[in-house]
Amino acid sequence: MKIEQAKQDHRILALWAADCAERVLPYFEQKYPQDDRPRKSIEAGRAWVRGEIKISQARTAALAAHAAARQAADSAAIAAARSAGHAAATPHVPDHARHAANYAVKAVTAGSTDTAAIATELDWQYRRIPGHLRSVAFRA
Repeated sequence: MKIEQAKQDHRILALWAADCAERVLPYFEQKYPQDDRPRKSIEAGRAWVRGEIKISQARTAALAAHAAARQAADSAAIAAARSAGHAAATPHVPDHARHAANYAVKAVTAGSTDTAAIATELDWQYRRIPGHLRSVAFRA
């Protein structure tokens, strides 16, 4: 793979991870409306894609979101904060994108009574990622 294509794919994964995390962010924000660490973490992942921040800054935001998860008591909120943390960690290591997606599914599982919600989330994630990156995003 050419270097520029690899960089572009890394950016795509970071944006996809941020989108996955943002979809479940309400599970955290409804329980902890004063804690903006997960939201800032998602924003950091996107800022890295735009070239506005360095990887180290995104990583700091990721660690803050994981700290928010450790301080939370609600399982859906914890998973949503973890999803945000992995979204911000994706600029550091692209494999974090799949963890952002997995935690998003965990947030839906813990926070929704709609039995179709998990399938809907997985379908959305699958359709949102380009085909050539699905093996990275959905690796077992």
